[in-house]
Amino acid sequence: MPQIEIYTTPTCPYCIAAKRLLDAKGASYTEIDVTDPADRAQMRARAGRNSVPQIWIGARHVGGCDELHALEYAGDLDPLLKG
Repeated sequence: MPQIEIYTTPTCPYCIAAKRLLDAKGASYTEIDVTDPADRAQMRARAGRNSVPQIWIGARHVGGCDELHALEYAGDLDPLLKG
């Protein structure tokens, strides 16, 4: 299974929904809380976006919660999670 990283904030409902989907898939992930301005700046530099969540599966930048769920609905998330 590829490494998964997700940039989040504690109260973001989209972050919670994305983590819930990953949890349902049994995927382990590293969560990076961007309430610290330095971590948010790192996320912004890496993703080119300021919104959370920002999700990487392996080297692929998936995007946010909507994009993660779109992968699931298209049947593309499971193969991506398996590498």
